[in-house]
Amino acid sequence: MAPMTRCFADERLVPTPDMASYYAARADAGLVITEATLIEPQAQGYPRTPGIYTVDQVGGWRAVVDAVHAAGGRIFCQLWHTGRMAHSHYTGSRPLAPSAVALDGPLPRAPGLRYEEPGILEAADIERLVAQYAGAARNAMEAGFDGVELHAANGYLVDQFLHQQTNRRTDDYGGTPENRARFALEVIDGLIATVGPYRAAIRLSPQAYVNLEYTPGDEATFDYLLEELDRRALGYVHVAAFDAGQCYDYLGGRPVDYVRRRYGGTLIGCGGYTPDSAEADLDSQSLDLAAFGRSFIANPDLAARVRSGAELSPYDESLLQSLI
Repeated sequence: MAPMTRCFADERLVPTPDMASYYAARADAGLVITEATLIEPQAQGYPRTPGIYTVDQVGGWRAVVDAVHAAGGRIFCQLWHTGRMAHSHYTGSRPLAPSAVALDGPLPRAPGLRYEEPGILEAADIERLVAQYAGAARNAMEAGFDGVELHAANGYLVDQFLHQQTNRRTDDYGGTPENRARFALEVIDGLIATVGPYRAAIRLSPQAYVNLEYTPGDEATFDYLLEELDRRALGYVHVAAFDAGQCYDYLGGRPVDYVRRRYGGTLIGCGGYTPDSAEADLDSQSLDLAAFGRSFIANPDLAARVRSGAELSPYDESLLQSLI
């Protein structure tokens, strides 16, 4: 099950009993990846997104994990910081990012508000964030999670370091592919050191398809990053996309194929898969696992339906109004 932000945590950003039921109902996915989960208060850019930095939040997640395990599933916590997409409406302070480059547009689910120009992360801020990611991973292990996934896709903080549009630094964290990848690798190394080998993973979107734009040469950063990830005891690389079949000239085709050519470990594909299209990619060894998102919202028993050949209920946006 792919990670999907649902915005149903309580006012303290604590997971609720309804969230435990929601995830447990989908435990036969094999691996459940949680919705993006905040590593610190300043990471927030959307309402009622859960955190994992307080005692109460860890306790709320423990109830979720216990419910999934009781139903026979395994569950990873996706660790998240929104970077320039955070907002003072939620955090009470100016967002911080690799560079002072604002996202132009309205703040989601907050009528009348727009994204703010971020301040620039100083070296001490970066060091603090690396430690906070590790601390969040430690909390995830305390809650009983089977592992953690670093959200490094979709234009959020880690992705902002990886792309030239949002990373205009000239220090050790910008200016070259190696430097732009440095923050992601430092975070991943901290996660592996915290949770152990093959229990930390990463989600990437090298195609820059949402919340930022591609700049020629960005692929060199991902070439280097994937080469380095291939040397680490990583659980998997998860490729994010709205449409897994969409091709990009600068990647030489589909993002999942681009990653497959550079990374030899376990690879998860995501993006509008049907059972048939997922099976085709699995049979061709384009990927090792297929993640389903919206199909799981419409069909909590998706895995059982696929196994039996039963008809799937269609996804509809109205389903986002509640947890079922």
